[in-house]
Amino acid sequence: MNWSDLRGDLEHAEKLESDLPYFAKTALLIRPKAGGLEPLVFNNAQLELHCQLEDQLAKTGKVRAIVLKARQLGISTAIAARFLKKTIQTPGIRTIIIAHTRSASGNLFKMIKRYIDNMPTDIRPSVGTANQQELLFDRVDSGYAVAVATEEGAGRSDTAQLLHGSECAFWANMQEQLSALLQTVPRLPGSEVILESTGNTYGDQFHQLWRAAEAGESEFQPIFLSWALQSEYRETPPEDFKRNAEENRLAELHGLDDAQIYWRRLKIAELRSEDHFKREYPLTPDEAFLAAQFDSFITPDLVMTARKAKDIEPYGPLLIGVDPAGAGADSTAIAWRRGHVIEKIEKRKGITTMECAGWITRIIQDEDPARVSIDVGGLGIGIYERLVEQGYGNVVNAVNFGSKPIEPPPLDETGRPGGGPLNRRAELWGNMKKCLQGRFSIPDSDSLQSDLCCVGYKYDSSGRLVLESKQDLKRRGMPSPDEADAMALCFTEPDGSPFVRKSNFNRTIIYPCGAYA
Repeated sequence: MNWSDLRGDLEHAEKLESDLPYFAKTALLIRPKAGGLEPLVFNNAQLELHCQLEDQLAKTGKVRAIVLKARQLGISTAIAARFLKKTIQTPGIRTIIIAHTRSASGNLFKMIKRYIDNMPTDIRPSVGTANQQELLFDRVDSGYAVAVATEEGAGRSDTAQLLHGSECAFWANMQEQLSALLQTVPRLPGSEVILESTGNTYGDQFHQLWRAAEAGESEFQPIFLSWALQSEYRETPPEDFKRNAEENRLAELHGLDDAQIYWRRLKIAELRSEDHFKREYPLTPDEAFLAAQFDSFITPDLVMTARKAKDIEPYGPLLIGVDPAGAGADSTAIAWRRGHVIEKIEKRKGITTMECAGWITRIIQDEDPARVSIDVGGLGIGIYERLVEQGYGNVVNAVNFGSKPIEPPPLDETGRPGGGPLNRRAELWGNMKKCLQGRFSIPDSDSLQSDLCCVGYKYDSSGRLVLESKQDLKRRGMPSPDEADAMALCFTEPDGSPFVRKSNFNRTIIYPCGAYA
């Protein structure tokens, strides 16, 4: 063997050890939809998942991920490849796979068995035990356990380093099952827990877990994989094909071409329901959890349009909104607004009143905002008073979400007050929605979108707008919309104007938001 051959063999062995896509393409065979066997070449969705998992592993030393996906992206296939590589290359590794049904469990087991049976002989592991529940590699003392999610909690007595939860949204009693499973995987470097599923029901346990991850209230990293990533989801349109208005909007917002739009049209016709299509093949996380019985105050289309509006320049004075939180699960969120742009939103969890006051002080000193509006209905009053003590009383603005609206209610046909918002929070959210209905730009963030779209509403007997409270959100398992409330605090002026009167916060001059749309 010459030097170039030896070097090639060493590079090959190194890539098999360190490069999962190379390992999959070289060592693993899958059964494609057309039948037969072919190498596992990662598609766009699988590569995106791989990159995000590796990024988390590099940053934290372990993986805790919840994956919300469209159908048939090959995500289970990619996770199976990832965990098989780790299981056969690392002595003493135990991997658990939990599926939602017995047939799904069997299919995952068959996939792994197919991988092993068709591996090149020089890297194929020695199999000691192989049955429908267990697969052991005797020479490295590693192996698999495969089970079905049960009411009692499958895998409760096991100990493992790698856990793949498949289609978790459809598990029986997901909370009980997950509580049992997470105890089987120690929080040690190199351990991995990956929970993946399509969406099922708005407000169910998987949705609650997803929202908690989005809000930063758990160690799980939320990973969303849209159907638009899949190159197979295309269909050549006929020569007379024309998009309708909704299709034009989607193409512009999500960068879809005619072949993707036409595939979407055919799939909706096949499923006979656009809502059903969105749940099965979402473009955004919110679509995966569509619910006919839930009506959000701010709709996903308004938010998505604002997320993609990157041609709007920030202008005018800087407005800051602060939604404080204590040392609990919620986060203190701060939003930056100039004109018709929310430039950014930052969150910090578990900070004290003094730490929050210090954070705001640095913003005031470094960025010279025209106004800093703070919700003082709870812990915020201490922050506000500390800033006034420091001499920033001409900048900070105390806002009590639960107080009466600033603007007088509209008059009905008899000349009596009626309608309008119930309280200051509903008033600010109304101002924010009015601005989003014009031209407005916000950060391109899934967590912000979920915060904005998770709040329901109704009208009381006097016709006043009543927003769903944070307490009611938590009762149905949803996290506090910290980012959205911080953003709303940037809309304290009448009609959500981006301009303020600094002198005594005089509100006699009104600059309607629409005038600058």
